[in-house]
Amino acid sequence: MPIDLQVGQAIATITINEPERLNALDIAGLEELLARVQEISVRNDVRVVILTGAGERAFVAGADIRAMASFDAEQGSTFGRLGHAVTRAIELMPQPVIAAVNGFALGGGCELALACDIRHASQNAVFAQPEVSLGIPPGWGGSQRLARAIGPGMAAELIYSGRRVKADEALRIGLVNAVHPLVELLPNVVGLASTIAANSPAKIRESKRLLALVQSDLESGLAAEERAFIASFPTADQREGMNAFLEKRTARFADVE
Repeated sequence: MPIDLQVGQAIATITINEPERLNALDIAGLEELLARVQEISVRNDVRVVILTGAGERAFVAGADIRAMASFDAEQGSTFGRLGHAVTRAIELMPQPVIAAVNGFALGGGCELALACDIRHASQNAVFAQPEVSLGIPPGWGGSQRLARAIGPGMAAELIYSGRRVKADEALRIGLVNAVHPLVELLPNVVGLASTIAANSPAKIRESKRLLALVQSDLESGLAAEERAFIASFPTADQREGMNAFLEKRTARFADVE
């Protein structure tokens, strides 16, 4: 899966580039994205990072459900741990990271955006954490970062219902910092990145470390989420939820015993 990287004027732009698949991420894509993030993290010539998706329809439409539907326990464990490694690596980058969300940011896509410091969206952006409809919990940090971004009550509503949130509501509830017409999204994000890059790199990094203290209990919550996600493979609910999605029908989940 191509993960493009461009660096110029102290700004690195990472583009998840498979628009025909709505930039959905599989294991290979996650591994490549992790490598790009790790590469940029140690570059002193990069002061700000922009994360976006190719095309006009999607930032990242989520994880590759067709692949996930047949995962056994070992594959589910690999996928869950890798997704957490990517989002945590983004979060821990010394440089500020801005998500330019151009279209769908569903499931893992929403979680990638949540791992960024700042989120700007296009007017056609749509966010959701629909994992429970697939028979799994959020798996790449959504249960922890969404609550920290928009509050536990609103996060509970979105995670439990799986409903989609359009750009205007995302702005209202604090999920994004700003909304722009699609053609103006990247220029506005680049403008913001340039403003940040003109400031003291050392003090920007120090400020990022200080802001991270607000989420000082994040590690234990992420660890618990990772265990719950991994335990979902394979289960009856996971199989039913993902097969129903692929077959375009309503899932039929059994009651809790």
